[in-house]
Amino acid sequence: MAFGQYVNLDFDQIKSSIRDYLRANTNFTDYDFEGSNLSIIIDALAYNTYTTAYNTNMAANECFLDSATLRENVVALARNIGYVPRSRRSARAKISFIVSGLLDTSTLTLNSGIVCNGAGENTNYIFCIPEDITVPVTNGVAEFSNVEIYEGNFITQTFTADTSLFNQKFVLDNSFIDTSTIKVKVKSSSTATSSVTYQQIDNIIGITSTSSSYLLQEIEDERYELIFGDNVIAKKLSNGNVITVSYVVTDGRDGNGASEFSFVGNITNQDGGSINPALIGLVSTEEKSRDGDEIESISSIKYYAPRIYSSQYRAVTASDYESVLGYIYPNVESVTAFGGEEMSPPRFGKVFISVKPRNGDFLSDETKRELIQRLKSYAVAGIVPEFIDLKYLYVELQTNPYYNPSLNDDPDNLKTGVSNALTQYSRSIDINKFGGRFKYSKAVSLIDSIDSSITSNITLVTIRRNLKAVIGQFAQYEVCYGNMFHTQESSYNIVSTGFKIQGVTETVYLADEVINREKGRIFFFTYTEGGTPNIIKKNAGTVDYIHGEVLIDTVNILSTTIANNVVEIQAIPHSNDIVGLRDLYVKFDMTNTTINMIQDLIASGENTSGSRFVHTHSYYTPTYTRKSNSLVATGSALLPSTASSTATTTTSGGTYATSTTSSTTSSSGSSSSSSSSGGGY
Repeated sequence: MAFGQYVNLDFDQIKSSIRDYLRANTNFTDYDFEGSNLSIIIDALAYNTYTTAYNTNMAANECFLDSATLRENVVALARNIGYVPRSRRSARAKISFIVSGLLDTSTLTLNSGIVCNGAGENTNYIFCIPEDITVPVTNGVAEFSNVEIYEGNFITQTFTADTSLFNQKFVLDNSFIDTSTIKVKVKSSSTATSSVTYQQIDNIIGITSTSSSYLLQEIEDERYELIFGDNVIAKKLSNGNVITVSYVVTDGRDGNGASEFSFVGNITNQDGGSINPALIGLVSTEEKSRDGDEIESISSIKYYAPRIYSSQYRAVTASDYESVLGYIYPNVESVTAFGGEEMSPPRFGKVFISVKPRNGDFLSDETKRELIQRLKSYAVAGIVPEFIDLKYLYVELQTNPYYNPSLNDDPDNLKTGVSNALTQYSRSIDINKFGGRFKYSKAVSLIDSIDSSITSNITLVTIRRNLKAVIGQFAQYEVCYGNMFHTQESSYNIVSTGFKIQGVTETVYLADEVINREKGRIFFFTYTEGGTPNIIKKNAGTVDYIHGEVLIDTVNILSTTIANNVVEIQAIPHSNDIVGLRDLYVKFDMTNTTINMIQDLIASGENTSGSRFVHTHSYYTPTYTRKSNSLVATGSALLPSTASSTATTTTSGGTYATSTTSSTTSSSGSSSSSSSSGGGY
């Protein structure tokens, strides 16, 4: 008898293969397999075969990084190529406080461990510091300024090296450790008074046989193991050495957002004596807690491990910078990097990086400085990394779903369903990232699939950039969209919200006038609802319809109708699929998306002739100004500046970053200059 070929894991087909195998035996000719006790034996054989095949398949899958599903296996496979997954990250905040009324005290020390209670959403979190902080006392007052505190519990664990053990392991007992807070100190013996601080390394480059270093690796149950040297790579531990490890165990992302802190720490003087808590002033919050994150996910490990391995911990290409940055900074939601040679004009010797943090909209200046320092150990000599703030490219919809009132007579419920579906799409992986793409067909099909009563929809797309005005200064602005503009009318394809400019008392708006297929001009005008626009400046800038760029000539903006000195500039895209170019971060804005439910009287049978059918334009009917649901500024307009100063805001076409320079002339004829930032964001 020939053996059957098992080519799948289907239970019924395995049973059928066993029956075919038995029928080939003459002893079982014309045997009724379904009506006999042999059927039970066949079921048992098939079940055993099925279980064995499934286990074998799963075991084989766990041998490869792409197909492994268990975290321990994914981590072990990543370890084989030198990748250590990111741990949880503790939320960090900055506080300041003073201690006054001190007598005969020269220094104060804020001891490591618990420092504050921090109030978050509906709960409190403990904040600590991993190391002592000592400050001087001046005139009886000690000032603890900008102290960085970490959310979580401060833990200390001690090991004693025993060379008689064949394979001694140094495993940290706690899960949820923030490995960036680990401090390792080694004493020669339990009676020694001094210790050596060991540094964590992620590769062996530059490590000698005498280096006081250790490696860290994740093991089972999201715990961590310390690995010390062997006198070839790093220094080997001696018998009786005492290893003290301190670290913070954190709640990760849950600790973000705490803004009110109360002191519960321990402060001692130069003699080790405790300070009276009544001398400690109120804690002021310099920065609320941020950057807390969960342990690196399995999907992230699978993505970054081979990329970090391919870069060999060196940043040479733009993709290397993207991979390395995601490795060293866990709070990255999306990152883009491109060389200065791609800019116009080129800026050789630089790589430009833009990051969307997972918690927040922009990187702080301090975080940028920290990341630049960390990137220097990866970057090639002569290449200077530079961070630029990301620029949001907002996508907005005007959708008109048609519905059959005979199938659903509740348009408000349908409208809510459409809104929920679009909101869900606004959080998808297609958008909300650099290089993201708003896919028109997906959005339209989502609307149609909400309910069987929706018969069709007419959906229009607009794109928007926010111009950050430099208030009270003359400046130029360049706002880039990275997408080609559509020009269906001779004017008002590009419109804005209102702003005040020097010399004009009324609210001013901007719009475009088409010159030809490629170019247009920007003009300023005033407008009263229901009236006629009054053009006050015909040549206020230019438009590049092909590259999607708006350039506004020198203007002194005094205030804006939108909060935070923002002028929203809206354009009609040439394509309904919107792409984020370079440092443009595509964001689907549901706040300014409108939904208008329309009855389909033809589908309902109420008006089969179509004479009363409500037609909706498939093309935009341009308006004079932009209608926005954004927060409106409540402050009064600034008075015109009387200072004799000028400023110019320019941008490099490739980065959309802006810089403002201003100069003033004094009565003695000398001049000074300063710089600040402004422009589109």
